Amino acid sequence: MPGQPPDDTVARLLELLAEPPERPDFSRGYLDLLGDTDQAGPSTGVTQRLMRAELVTAIYEDYWRPGLGRVLKGPRGPSMAGEVELAVERLRLAPGHTVLDVACGTGRFTRAFGTAVGTPAGGGSEGAGLAVGLDGSHPMLARAVERTARQSAVAYLRGDAVALPLAADTVDALCCFAALHMFADPEAALDSFARTLKPGGRIVLLASGLRKRQPARTFDLAGGRLAGLRMFERGEVAELLSQRGFTEITQDFHGVAQIVAATFTR
Repeated sequence: MPGQPPDDTVARLLELLAEPPERPDFSRGYLDLLGDTDQAGPSTGVTQRLMRAELVTAIYEDYWRPGLGRVLKGPRGPSMAGEVELAVERLRLAPGHTVLDVACGTGRFTRAFGTAVGTPAGGGSEGAGLAVGLDGSHPMLARAVERTARQSAVAYLRGDAVALPLAADTVDALCCFAALHMFADPEAALDSFARTLKPGGRIVLLASGLRKRQPARTFDLAGGRLAGLRMFERGEVAELLSQRGFTEITQDFHGVAQIVAATFTR
């Protein structure tokens, strides 16, 4: 089977699910919990629909995401590689951790997370961690599987990013970059993120962040409406996390983007 993950990786992924399927099918290299459903939840606009287009998928990791990220973050924001490094650092990943990459796309962050958590002290597979990449797009996940090969600490899951299919208190860390503003109900997604994290777990998010000064603010709002994006106020995501029991909150603002990290204390 193409991209079939190792048996121990499959077993670890199934243990995380709230309702594991009776006959899990990894024939595509990832576990599909959405079946024939084209997507999880209603589409919020053109940007979300593009994430399921084959052409965009083909260029997503090398051109689309870095280019779009540069537009959002501005010239002084971190590069794509810098985003990955920042996510690993702010999640405080260590060997043995379980980390969930929500809206993983083609798996750029997931692969890096797998490297960070997959090798336990002393080597070997006993006590190794797991990085789970979750997305709703078949084409994205197919590319992710292709690029990951048989990295033993990585598994992919097609599921709902707003209502996560994982059981409560199952992950040590959760990343969601450049996706929260595309969800139809981002507050419900944050509720689900908090439910899935273990107490003391870490979260890092990259979301939209409205600029305050005019005319930039008006331009940001108009662009968000056109693209179908929720345009968060600067500091709004941090406040939403605080309301859900997160502490140690840090915020960085770059262009029309904000990067927020926090610890879940319940």
